[in-house]
Amino acid sequence: MAKRHRRTGDTGHVQHLKTSSKHGDVLAVSMMKDEAPFLLEWVAHHLAVGFTDILVYTNDCSDGTDTMLQRLEELGLCHHRENIIAEGIKPQPSALKHAQAEPIVRQADWVLVFDADEFLCVRHPSHSVEGMLDDAVAQGATGIVITWRIYGSGGVVDWSSDPVTEQYIRAAPPLWNKGWGVKTLFKFDAKYWKLGIHRPSIKNKWLETDFPDSVTWLNGSGRPMEDYFKFRGWRSIRRTVGYDWAQMNHYAVKSVDAYAVRKFRGNVNNKKDKYNNDYWSLQDRNEVEDQAALIHAEKRADIMTELLKDPVLNELHFAALDRVEARLDAYRKTDAYAELREGLIAAGKVPITQIEAKPPKARDPAKIAALMSRVEKDAAAKPIEERRSDTIAGWAASDGDPYVQGDIDISGEIGLEWVENHGIELPADPRVFSPESLDAIILSRFERRHARNIAGYLENCPRVLEIGAGIGFIGMRMVKMSEGLVYMAQDGRAPLVRYGRDLAGRADVASDRLKFTDGPLVFPGDWAAQASGLAAYLADFKPDALRIGRASDLPAEILANQDLIGLSRIIIPVISDAQADAYRADYAPVLTDKGFQEDPDRASAGSLQFNRAS
Repeated sequence: MAKRHRRTGDTGHVQHLKTSSKHGDVLAVSMMKDEAPFLLEWVAHHLAVGFTDILVYTNDCSDGTDTMLQRLEELGLCHHRENIIAEGIKPQPSALKHAQAEPIVRQADWVLVFDADEFLCVRHPSHSVEGMLDDAVAQGATGIVITWRIYGSGGVVDWSSDPVTEQYIRAAPPLWNKGWGVKTLFKFDAKYWKLGIHRPSIKNKWLETDFPDSVTWLNGSGRPMEDYFKFRGWRSIRRTVGYDWAQMNHYAVKSVDAYAVRKFRGNVNNKKDKYNNDYWSLQDRNEVEDQAALIHAEKRADIMTELLKDPVLNELHFAALDRVEARLDAYRKTDAYAELREGLIAAGKVPITQIEAKPPKARDPAKIAALMSRVEKDAAAKPIEERRSDTIAGWAASDGDPYVQGDIDISGEIGLEWVENHGIELPADPRVFSPESLDAIILSRFERRHARNIAGYLENCPRVLEIGAGIGFIGMRMVKMSEGLVYMAQDGRAPLVRYGRDLAGRADVASDRLKFTDGPLVFPGDWAAQASGLAAYLADFKPDALRIGRASDLPAEILANQDLIGLSRIIIPVISDAQADAYRADYAPVLTDKGFQEDPDRASAGSLQFNRAS
């Protein structure tokens, strides 16, 4: 056991750093081993977001983590317990067993169990656990299931003592399902619940009672979780993931040097060779920028400043930094460090589409059914529309748009897998394409139906204007297939247009035949449905065919106010019969008035085709 520092000086000067809650004791529970360089930031951060208490178990510390926690306990800011590990038991289960019996836990009203490399980020409008619980309790909720966001190194190699949440601001895309592990903030009652690292479990004796019916959990966006999650599961799925209220930022790797430090001390659960290059590839995800944690930065920094005013903590903190920096200085002079550094840098270039997480155990329906309680079976027997939520927004757009919804961030360099799709190499880029579209790209099936049939739709149309063209993929395909055809690809999303222009150049598509523009259809001074920009495209480019790639960009009421006299054909791609019927109802009356008739035989190939009546 580490030697305790004797209580030094006045400890009352930091009591104001703790908060109280109308919801009672809101407790963070964690397990640590050799986290001294990061400890004060982690504690300050979680005081800042609004936990009323913090409890940390430690085992086998050699860097002063336990001593720092003991001092924090003396200051009344957290609680430290030694994780006494029985033979044959791993540290995490051991700590959870101790916590289950710990009075501080048993008297807590709300509990969240999470790790030292995880930082709760509260995106709820209040930016506080308190405000989030206010809204959760107002819905009658007894838990919030918070999904990971996986943060990578951001290309940082060297050690720095700067705050983790400020150094590392690049992460995996929010809809990357390999990063959807969860942690659960829940209303705790030791009578009914057994603690778990990802989520608690209902004690067996209560499974056949009415207690499960009283459990109401929300996802990280404040929407109801499906009933199955009361009983099993530790990951979000397409129908349950959400980040509007909260996300659990998971900084598993940090910089190359910080990763080396982590390898020095091993991991809290004693997994052999956990921190290898494959683990780095999995966790070093830097595809998008996410600075959400910075909403807590000012308050966290103020608390950190106050903590460091304590002479004992100050000495312990900077001694820990000195030790780790000295050890790194020595390690950097070795061949092992050079090998580690080169290996990790290479591993960080593995495209996200090639990452293989540890596969889940195969589901055995018979075994699961045998273990299910009566209550769980009753829940599973409900009609599917009652027990399942809709797939979350962004996985695949309802209108068939294949791109990421919202702002598209293509900053930063990331490893990409390139796959030929209909004669054009496309990157499986999660910053640009929706998850469903990424799957299609990898299988060489991106926009498959439209790419196969577009030539027939545009026969005898040498000049084509597409509105809502995205990256201009259909335009690239047509220019490569058709000698002399000129195609203008318009989209109001400037990043997509730039991306498409670069892809076309890479594919050697002639720039004088495929023209890109992000110019607006509607100018600021236009009256409703005027669309002067569209009128200019029609008048200046003089297309023979108009393809409406995204109907929301060019609704029928805008088309009704345009001079379409020069057009001989209008094409509207669809993804279902229902969408075809909806578009037909919207566009057919307008186009009929403009002298167009639908060719009913063409809809079966994936697009509505309206020809100018002869």
